[in-house]
Amino acid sequence: MHISDLFIYPLKSARGIALPSADIDAYGLPGDRRAMITDPHGHFITQRELPDLARIEIRPEPGAFRLLMQGKQDISVPPPRPEIRMDVSVWKSTVSAAVADPESNRQLSEWLGREVQLVFFDGQARRTANAEWAGEGTPVTFTDGYQILVTTTGSLKALNADLAANGEGSVGMERFRPNIVIDIDEAWPEDRWAAIEIAGIRFDLVKPCSRCIMTTQDQLTGSREVPNPMPAMGRIRMSADRRVPGPLFGWNVTPRGGGRITIGDTVRVVEERPEGWALKVRARG
Repeated sequence: MHISDLFIYPLKSARGIALPSADIDAYGLPGDRRAMITDPHGHFITQRELPDLARIEIRPEPGAFRLLMQGKQDISVPPPRPEIRMDVSVWKSTVSAAVADPESNRQLSEWLGREVQLVFFDGQARRTANAEWAGEGTPVTFTDGYQILVTTTGSLKALNADLAANGEGSVGMERFRPNIVIDIDEAWPEDRWAAIEIAGIRFDLVKPCSRCIMTTQDQLTGSREVPNPMPAMGRIRMSADRRVPGPLFGWNVTPRGGGRITIGDTVRVVEERPEGWALKVRARG
């Protein structure tokens, strides 16, 4: 099995960027979820409440980056001033973040039809993953909770097979916003993987990823008038472990080293979880 795709999402909940290769450091893939949109009080905003974020494309530029949205004038965002900061919240975490310049925030608020602000996870920002799952002191940025999300092509194929059997269409991998996609024919082997190795780097699979309404949205338009993977996940991927409730797809991964990975790299399982992950058994009528 091997890596088939690599992605980063520089602006949390906006469009991703496909990469041919990526460095790996303690935070995961450099540049991933380093910017975020919040309300005026610093509470993070995602596609869950603002589907139009799926329409925003981010394009890195020397010394800055550009935001693009169809039908809108581009926003060229200069580097934030590190002394202009505020505390922002991401789930249960509070992070000291650098705040974008007022003009960029004004334009972005016009785009989205509500007052928002753009903030950055810079060199002064600090946040760690849940130690119960990832161990003590493992750093994260503005991700939902962990450094890297891994998915597999075999599992997507199995999910789509259930959707098709029930006349519900099909979905692409972009719905699940992975960082690393592994090409393998088998369905759900990741439930048994405790650790994998790619290019000499160990990646621990620390926690399955419970899924939400974002998977029901087109990742280019934000529309929810598209095939919905939630019914299929409800039928075949409902967690039976109370620590991680809900439908599951993909695994949260913590890197235990650094280096560089590339599409086509071999993926090797170095430690297994023989019992897999407990799932609810579907009642048969």
